[in-house]
Amino acid sequence: MNSTTAVPRMTHLRWTVCALLFFATVIAYVDRGVLAYLNPELQGIFKWDSRQYSYMTTAFTAAYAIGLVCAGRLTDRLGTRLGFALAIVLWSFSAMSPGAATSVLTFAIAMFFLGLGEAANFPACIKTVAEWFPKKERALATGIFNSGANVGAIVVPIIVVFLKERVGWRGTFVVTGASGFIWLLFWLWLYHRPEEHPRLSGSELAHIQSDREDASAASVPWLRIIPCKETWAFALAKALTDPIWWFYLFWLPAYLQSTFHLDIHTNRLPVVVCYGISTIGSVSGGWLSGFAMTGGRSLNAARKGTMLLCALLVLPVIIAPYMHNLWLVVGLIGLAMAAHQGWSANVFTLASDMFPKSAVASVTGFGGMVGAAAGVLFQLSVGQVVHWTHSYVPLFIVAGLAYLVALGIVQALSPTLTPAKLD
Repeated sequence: MNSTTAVPRMTHLRWTVCALLFFATVIAYVDRGVLAYLNPELQGIFKWDSRQYSYMTTAFTAAYAIGLVCAGRLTDRLGTRLGFALAIVLWSFSAMSPGAATSVLTFAIAMFFLGLGEAANFPACIKTVAEWFPKKERALATGIFNSGANVGAIVVPIIVVFLKERVGWRGTFVVTGASGFIWLLFWLWLYHRPEEHPRLSGSELAHIQSDREDASAASVPWLRIIPCKETWAFALAKALTDPIWWFYLFWLPAYLQSTFHLDIHTNRLPVVVCYGISTIGSVSGGWLSGFAMTGGRSLNAARKGTMLLCALLVLPVIIAPYMHNLWLVVGLIGLAMAAHQGWSANVFTLASDMFPKSAVASVTGFGGMVGAAAGVLFQLSVGQVVHWTHSYVPLFIVAGLAYLVALGIVQALSPTLTPAKLD
């Protein structure tokens, strides 16, 4: 008798799903980064100043704040597959629309709808990670898809210069925006919930569900989520640190160009290097907390220890505006951006650490909304500060200190990262 038995093998399909999330994030950051990189040239065409440019970035951020609440809620109700599909259709059409813009107002309207659609990306991604990964792998998976933000920003200066020379600045918006529809085809083909996926092995499903704390799929009402101090630990951490990333995303190209007298071509390498460094932080920050948990550290110690390290690595960016060497400034900003991404990978994971899967997208959406609302105020402040003082010094001081303050608030509101009591 043949004693050989078939042994179930893990398909690692969860990492394919993670790759889909990564590419969605790349596309989102390419779409929102085109305007930032073309800004110096479009200023010459449309004669807008730093304040008017801040109105456009504020329109995006305000819509992002509104969209995060709606997107998180709709993702919990409709499910990740359908919710994400609808969002990328909206944001892809919106990303193409600046190609038809003729004024500050029409650019702002286009950016508003882009922010509304892109708001679904992170709630949907975080919910997908909660559905497809056990807790010890979630920060790494989050770090991987979140690194798409850096890769997208790296791609922008390369692809914008290439496309602009061939199809003009209007065509650049159209081509980059249309890429979302290609991703949508792969998403609809490959994505299903783990329990329903026809290609998922039994062993991998068991691994995914190894620390499942609840099986409920019922959506949790807002009135049970918003009063929780755990919700506000997450939301206030986002409010203090998300605006810093918006600052880098929308203002870094202009800062480097004006400070070191670069043009759209010579500014390309410094921007790429900054985001290249930040990619390392996104993946390593997610890996580090998972590694600490594997080594016996508690969830609380692993998450907060990694967040503290990231907060300390941000501090040197305070001296960046006092430096006169381009590559030293690039190194300081790149380090701060890398630390932000490592921080972000762990902050995003806090929502799935403290809440059941049925509430994760809603909590992520609410926290993201609070962060984006703070970003609106910060974007307006950046425009005013740059216009009236011609200096970035106050902005870099805020960028350096915000993370330590945020970590102190998280510790005060959730000392042990215990699950929220929603009953």
